[in-house]
Amino acid sequence: MMRYGTPALLAGALLLGATLLSTTPLQADETPELGLSLEETITLRRVSRALISPNGDRVAYTLAVPRTPYVDEDGGAWSELHVVDTDGNSRSFAEGKVSVSGVNWAPDGSALYFSGKLDAAMEQAAVYRMPIDGGGPEVLFTPKTGIGSMSLSPDGTRLAYLASAAPDPAQKKLAKLGFNARVYEESTQVTQLWLLDLDSETTQALAVEGSVSDFAWSPDGERIALALAPTPQVDDELMRRDIVVVSADGGKELSRMGHRGKLGGFAFSPDGERLAWIGGENIHDPSAGRLYVAPSTGGESSELVPNYLGQVEDFYWRDADSIAWLGSRGVWSERRTVRLDSPSAPSGPVSPGPIVRTLDAQAGQGSAAAVVDSPAHPPEVYLINADGSLKRLTNSNPWLSERQLARQEAIRYTARDGLELDAIAVYPEGRVPRSGAPTVMVVHGGPEAHYSNGWLDRYAGPAQHMAADGYLLVYANYRGSTGRGVEFSKASQNDYAGPEFNDIVDAKQHFVALGLADPERTAITGGSYGGYASMWGASALTEHFAAAVAFVGISDQISKFGTTDIPNEMFNVHARAWPWEDWMWMLERSPIFYAGQVETPLLILHGEKDTRVHPSQSLEMYRNVKVRTDTPVRLVYYPNEGHGNRRAASQMDYALRLKRWLDHFMVDGEEALPAWEIDHAARMMASGGQTE
Repeated sequence: MMRYGTPALLAGALLLGATLLSTTPLQADETPELGLSLEETITLRRVSRALISPNGDRVAYTLAVPRTPYVDEDGGAWSELHVVDTDGNSRSFAEGKVSVSGVNWAPDGSALYFSGKLDAAMEQAAVYRMPIDGGGPEVLFTPKTGIGSMSLSPDGTRLAYLASAAPDPAQKKLAKLGFNARVYEESTQVTQLWLLDLDSETTQALAVEGSVSDFAWSPDGERIALALAPTPQVDDELMRRDIVVVSADGGKELSRMGHRGKLGGFAFSPDGERLAWIGGENIHDPSAGRLYVAPSTGGESSELVPNYLGQVEDFYWRDADSIAWLGSRGVWSERRTVRLDSPSAPSGPVSPGPIVRTLDAQAGQGSAAAVVDSPAHPPEVYLINADGSLKRLTNSNPWLSERQLARQEAIRYTARDGLELDAIAVYPEGRVPRSGAPTVMVVHGGPEAHYSNGWLDRYAGPAQHMAADGYLLVYANYRGSTGRGVEFSKASQNDYAGPEFNDIVDAKQHFVALGLADPERTAITGGSYGGYASMWGASALTEHFAAAVAFVGISDQISKFGTTDIPNEMFNVHARAWPWEDWMWMLERSPIFYAGQVETPLLILHGEKDTRVHPSQSLEMYRNVKVRTDTPVRLVYYPNEGHGNRRAASQMDYALRLKRWLDHFMVDGEEALPAWEIDHAARMMASGGQTE
């Protein structure tokens, strides 16, 4: 919610060779197709991580490759490993039905280390070493439990990784005999930091108190900084982590940074004297977006980009005295450098351009690797040159050049109280009717999140598909969003569903006044906090919306507190009050309180394994609307899904139901429920799949 080697692989790695970045231009007599199909939206490939080599001549990257609905066995996206040089020549190192994560360069750039499954039949992920210039993957070891982040020591002799302890062998047998009671929260194992000696092939866990969620080596390899929480519970990892420096031999605690509140990434300076990190301003800051530095031995910290009216997203040390950082400000991204002895925040306007999501470089390198997207393409690998210019290196979806994409624009509008707000519009193709186009307000979750003017097309908001069908889509950064400084992100605290959701109505009114949005055919949709907004829009603000689609949303702030895994985060960065301090206030900020006045047809969808917003939140809203009104309402549960749909089939089903609901009530003007079934069998046959 508020955060909300195998023989076949070896042959592929050796035979693919280099492929040059290119696009397939249309012929002179060809007309590009409008928009994207829902299947195309779901199967778009996206670069998820980019790591520059030690000498800066290549970038290793992981590519998320979704499964094809109706064809592939269901599941999450595959994760491939590729390497691209600075001229755009890309080579595959692990492709197909593989899952790669935790990629590291060897210190001399001669090999890649990573974890994952290189065969879909593997039960447990292994850790591999793969030479860059010939040779197949070598299995270093196969852990007994799944592993998280991993990182080579600076000298390349040890591999640190995150994992929980191996289960007692007797537990597996006992579970088969029915002794599988789960003690809620208490039985969850802590995550430990393990060190694998690559020479002796022995592993040992560092003896530290608490649960480790992230770590960073010191340049000399003698110390490790840990993100340490008292327990592995999500709430503690969000609100109670500190950076603790320990010895790499044994885990003796050496110092603490004393950070309180949200915590992001961190790294030692090249000389090991300092630690820099991204964190919240205090425990009430909804997001980790400030850049701090302190002596690595402990001591007072200082903020390097004070009073920044944006959010710091990523950084790397340029040298011992300066840091290159990436920020989000408004709907754009910006890259700056700050000296430790001259803290400052940029004050001028942000230059429009592609949206940079991540940075990766080592001290002393003249260039950096980045993951970048834009309104024209999903995330790709870019090179940031020494002069700051961007060079695109990959083209993971070349067929996009054959599509005519809808026009997308960043705009500013004024809320009813005079506050200026940012939004992004994806405009409908074709002529807008005199009454305005059917419009969808797409609300982000969090609320500590924001929309940037990059690639917006998703299964839960298929912008290009809907724009091609004549819809206007509006993405508003309502108060409480990130990207405009701490004060703005705190603006909705202790005021659930107040001006923050009125901001969405005001965005609608802005486009109505322009003659672009049809006031009688405007819908609202979103997930998590956006699902809360959608339920609120269908109930307390029902007169403004002709249809609503709410995903993993909040309907009852009282029962939400008692069923979520983040009660302390809810108190500290959202409600700023406990439910028992004013039960009625909490109830009045809950959509179920207004369920009896719902006139907006409401589609509710939820993952059955959601721990952030319990599935009962959707059931409460459904039951209240169903019993108290005659308004069309439907509840859809997705088995084996949590706080968002990960599997291709669930995403496909969601996108189809969303689009049908909006078409049915806003375009076709129907008043009764559409059929509950989706004809997946017919779609499977049309896609070339087979029924039994």
